[in-house]
Amino acid sequence: MCAAREGRCGRRQRALLCCVLVAAWEAARGQLRYSVPEELPKGSFVGDVAKDLALELAALGAGGARVVSPGRTQYFALHASSGHLVTAERIDREQLCRLLEKCVLRCELIVEGEMKVYAIEVEITDVNDNTPSFKTLELEEKISEITSPGTRFPLPKAHDPDVGTNSLQSYTLSGDEHFSLSVQAGADGEKRPELVLAKALDREEAAFHELLLRASDGGDPARTGTARIRVAVLDANDNAPAFSQAVYTVRVPEDVPVGSTLLRVTATDLDDGTSGDVQYTFPEISDKASNIFHLEPITGAIKLVMNLDFEEADFYELGVQARDGGGLSDTAKVSISVTDVNDNAPEISVRSALSEISEDAAPGTVVALLHVQDRDSGANGEVRCSLGEGVPFRLERALDDYYSVVTARELDRERASEYNVTVRAADGGSPALRSGAVLALRVLDVNDNAPVFAEARYSARLPENNAEGALVLTVRAWDADWGQNARVRYRLREGRLRGAPLSSYVSVQAETGALYALRSFDYEEVREVELWVRAEDGGAPPLSSNVSVRLLIADENDNAPQVLYPPAAPGPGPGPGSGVGAWGSASGAWSWAGVELAPRSAEPGALVAKVVAVDADAGQNAWLSYELAKATEPGLFRVGLHSGEVRTARSPLARDAARHSLVVVVKDRGRPALSATATLTVVLAESVAELLSELGSAAAPAEPAGSLTRWLVLAVAAVSCLFLAFLLLLLALRLRRWRRSRLLPPPSAGAALRGVPASHFVGIDGVRAFLRSYSHDVSLTADSRKSQLRCAGGSCCDTLPARPPPDEAAPLRGEDAAAHRAAEPDGLPVSAATVLCFVRFNIFALFLFTF
Repeated sequence: MCAAREGRCGRRQRALLCCVLVAAWEAARGQLRYSVPEELPKGSFVGDVAKDLALELAALGAGGARVVSPGRTQYFALHASSGHLVTAERIDREQLCRLLEKCVLRCELIVEGEMKVYAIEVEITDVNDNTPSFKTLELEEKISEITSPGTRFPLPKAHDPDVGTNSLQSYTLSGDEHFSLSVQAGADGEKRPELVLAKALDREEAAFHELLLRASDGGDPARTGTARIRVAVLDANDNAPAFSQAVYTVRVPEDVPVGSTLLRVTATDLDDGTSGDVQYTFPEISDKASNIFHLEPITGAIKLVMNLDFEEADFYELGVQARDGGGLSDTAKVSISVTDVNDNAPEISVRSALSEISEDAAPGTVVALLHVQDRDSGANGEVRCSLGEGVPFRLERALDDYYSVVTARELDRERASEYNVTVRAADGGSPALRSGAVLALRVLDVNDNAPVFAEARYSARLPENNAEGALVLTVRAWDADWGQNARVRYRLREGRLRGAPLSSYVSVQAETGALYALRSFDYEEVREVELWVRAEDGGAPPLSSNVSVRLLIADENDNAPQVLYPPAAPGPGPGPGSGVGAWGSASGAWSWAGVELAPRSAEPGALVAKVVAVDADAGQNAWLSYELAKATEPGLFRVGLHSGEVRTARSPLARDAARHSLVVVVKDRGRPALSATATLTVVLAESVAELLSELGSAAAPAEPAGSLTRWLVLAVAAVSCLFLAFLLLLLALRLRRWRRSRLLPPPSAGAALRGVPASHFVGIDGVRAFLRSYSHDVSLTADSRKSQLRCAGGSCCDTLPARPPPDEAAPLRGEDAAAHRAAEPDGLPVSAATVLCFVRFNIFALFLFTF
């Protein structure tokens, strides 16, 4: 016994382990199974989906998950806060699963965030909520009185939609001893009641018999349905109708037209008259079948009154009864098999789909979940799915009827910013039926493209002496990205030019890429500028690219030729190569370095000198040409147009002067042309001694002309200042005396000065006369040899002209004025000798500084 118990315990444990393993395997496959009774109220608990699938509640909330049921009616819903699967409608098993032993509803849980689908099966168990019922509550049977006992008459069956023990279990008959009840079990297990004649009938004894038929199910408590049967006893009817076949079988396609005759049943009755007239009826038929089939009572033809649908029902079994006029009848079965026709195209339902996806999504990212089914069966229901060509997506089977659309490779928004993915489904029928669905998907941009310049290298020419802020050129860069990622900004890369930051020379506009010159360029200082411009987009992190910009400074004719030989003479004259006087000046201050020697015996074409000049410009602006602009003896010398060589044009003659001055003009070829001049002194001499003799006769003083002129100017300025100060002092003294003469009484003053000679005083008129008598002319030039000084006649005497005798009174302004001046006790007399000495001193100083 102990061994037997241990064996049973081991078997139970193994069975339990198998159940646990099966449940774990189904959960791993993403399938859940639950069981609930029918007729539960809305919102009833079905199962804890979150727990069974190990899902986070956060992933289920806020529309992150939903339950989808096939068909139009949704029987289940997901409670997001708890993760429970609940009923969304009241479920009637008999309505959903009529005639099915096991009722299973299927739904799918779709998790949007994970793009996963889980299959859920819910079995609906039966409850005893239906009572067995007869289609006709009152039946009438006609039986001939000569019918022998034991004869069986079929009775209508009761219908109970419940299944199992809740379905129809038994029949009972009560009411009369002439009849009994027999219940037969069909091949499908269905119970069929039959009325059995237990005792011979006698119409004269009883023309009618009342019976009560009861049908009961096996529920707890049991439910019972009843039908009343009235049996009419007829006079003798010898023969009953008889069908030609006990079972009629026919196979029809589901697309057979309405009104077609599916088959014809026939029954014969050997009686004559009304007893031989046979009529056909469906003794019992379901409501659904009665709406599809019609039985002609006279001909026995079964016709189609409504379209067949293989997907709803593929088999019908009908009971046909033939009854004659005497009340006798016979029954037969009609089996109608419906064959499938490919009349249903595949159905594609988009359970979940993304509307946009980032272009950097990894391959294999789920884009959409599709449910594909075909209601046909066999090959007609086999569906093949495919995607349109040229799209970076592929199909993968998720569950039995589910497909997922996933990315096959990396996406590139710059090549395709959106996709219309067409999903096609075709069944295996002939001809095949097809259907399709379109998924619209927009690709979101990622900053994966750096700006690209329109040119690999930029170059521009900018004329020198440009205006500050002048536009040089514009660089352009495009970014294949979109939005902020495609916004390009420009900036200069750091660098230095001639020791200064590059940004002090040029600048770039950040938005447009325009390059501007910030200063005026000089070709002679900067001939070429190499810089780099960076284009940077607005992504995070930003991407950038660089381009080289070469700025060539174009030369302009802004520099005159510069004479290198003959060299520039020192002095206040113009600088080197700056025009006339570069080698000499108008004052005749010649430099010895500029003298060239030419023998009088020189032949024509003999080289005398060479003018060397350069131009800081370039190109055509620096091409120089030489011309002889001025010569002391025209025709004696000539200058090479491009070489600058001064040669004799002819042999010198005896009548030609010994010294010649040549002015050579140097011009460039710019527009406009600029020029410079050089002056050469050529001495015709046979020897150096003769050259020195010629030059010595016109030699200049040791002191340079410029220094002499400067000292002359200083001397004149000093003498003028001293003379002006003396006049101001003299005027002040005269004003003082005049003021006092007005304040003091005049009579005594005149007597006091009456004996003083008037020549002892000098007035304003005397000074003017003195200045006129001692005026002189001074002519100053840069060359001291040409300076002149002229003095008026009598200027060397040391007395004033027109001086009156000592004994004469000087006629000043009147006796009164003289009297007033003589009367002043503190007056300071000014004699003519004092004025004369001061004037002589000034003149002496002027001549001293002049010579």
